[in-house]
Amino acid sequence: MDTEKKKRFLMVYQNLPINERKNTILVLEDKKAKPEKNPISWDIAYIEIDQETKLGEKILDKLIKLDLI
Repeated sequence: MDTEKKKRFLMVYQNLPINERKNTILVLEDKKAKPEKNPISWDIAYIEIDQETKLGEKILDKLIKLDLI
């Protein structure tokens, strides 16, 4: 995982109000068997990015592409 992207996320995340972290920031679609939409909150994004999972990397790329971080 790119450490610069991760730092950008963490800088934004740590400055968010606690209540805001529970809000949905993006929706990922799972196009496998049946199209399914998965809402991602700031808290879920933090966990996935912190653990450096594949999902975390996908979330991070989407947040940067959407210019949210």
